[in-house]
Amino acid sequence: MDILLKVLLVIFSIGLIAVVLLQKGKSAGLSGAISGGAEHLFGKTKARGMELVLERVTVGLAVGFFILSIIVAVVMD
Repeated sequence: MDILLKVLLVIFSIGLIAVVLLQKGKSAGLSGAISGGAEHLFGKTKARGMELVLERVTVGLAVGFFILSIIVAVVMD
């Protein structure tokens, strides 16, 4: 059981890294860092297609990674 959980944790972590690297940056440079948050907050740009899929997969993998991390930490004790 312990080995299975660790293997799943490694799979989730590699998947999360891959999905984050597949996403393109919202904006570039310092000016993008300042205005990019405001655009995202007020909804001027909406994710469509592959961006939306990558965003949802990222959230799913992140939640799974954190839950598995907690479970592995509890099982190890």
